[in-house]
Amino acid sequence: MRTEHASLQEGRISRSEEPLNLEMPFENVDQFITPTKSFYVRTHFPIPNIDKDKWRLSVEGEVERPLEIEYDEFLKLQRRKIPVTLECAGNNRSFLEPKVKGVQWGLGAVGTAEWTGIPLSILLERAGVKPNAREVILEGADEGELDDAKAPRGKVRFARSVPLAKARADVLLAFQMNNVDLPPEHGFPLRAIVPGWYAMASIKWLTRVIAIGRPFTGYYQTLDYAFWRNGELMPLSEMQTKAQIARPVNGETVLANSNVRVFGAAWTCDEIGRVEVSTDAGSTWEDAQLLGESKPHAWRLWQYNWHTPTRGRATLIARGTSSRGSTQPTERDSNRGTYMINHLLPVNVTIE
Repeated sequence: MRTEHASLQEGRISRSEEPLNLEMPFENVDQFITPTKSFYVRTHFPIPNIDKDKWRLSVEGEVERPLEIEYDEFLKLQRRKIPVTLECAGNNRSFLEPKVKGVQWGLGAVGTAEWTGIPLSILLERAGVKPNAREVILEGADEGELDDAKAPRGKVRFARSVPLAKARADVLLAFQMNNVDLPPEHGFPLRAIVPGWYAMASIKWLTRVIAIGRPFTGYYQTLDYAFWRNGELMPLSEMQTKAQIARPVNGETVLANSNVRVFGAAWTCDEIGRVEVSTDAGSTWEDAQLLGESKPHAWRLWQYNWHTPTRGRATLIARGTSSRGSTQPTERDSNRGTYMINHLLPVNVTIE
């Protein structure tokens, strides 16, 4: 393992070295903000080595006044700071049966950080988006060749698009994570944060913003990070509602006739409205206590006080419901392929 990768791996689970993919042990979740050193890392290609003094961000395409902005100039723009939960669209993939291709994430390809940056709307307004624009492409500096017969030949850059309305509403161009400059593995010098969407849209190492008047047909928009709907492959977008148990962990032994704290986190594309817990494999459900303040696009920690019975075995399950009323499904939707995995996951414990 490369020396720099070895230092990054500390405290995280290595899912692959090249490209670098590191998972946070979900049982370590204990606070609203995930420490940067614990936050999962997802890359598709080698991490670009970018000199911020030479870096430029271009705003181009269907705009009246194309822009090219230097790093120091960018920092002078009006900034904001927001907490946002990012989840890899393939989180929980290792629980799928039969096994599928892709990074074998467990529970921990998710985290919440405070992101400081400039609203994309400021740059779009300055550039003057033309009336015919429909989408905005976000393109990173990371690139590589793809082992896929359907992919374009040669090097491909990682890029995704969002609807123009979403780009104007709340997309943030972040230069800080948890109050310090972005580390290289999280997109230095600049990354997009697309609140409420799976993290493939939150492009790292951002170099280009392109307004277009037609649907984007890039590889990571139409062939990968897509799911089947009505016989057509559709790009992934909003995160699905999910609650996960951090503790106890699967296979743990807990004390009989005692109070055990069942603890975890829940998230969705907007806000969590309710979390329920079952201690009998889904036969009955009780409400968990939601902790802290509800914030848009950020997870909600929760807890449930479980008075354990006498010795035996128990299956714990958490179930989330969004403020919109979307409840976590019991079964897996096969049309989602290897993505958007939010069906109920049991945690089996022994009581002694």
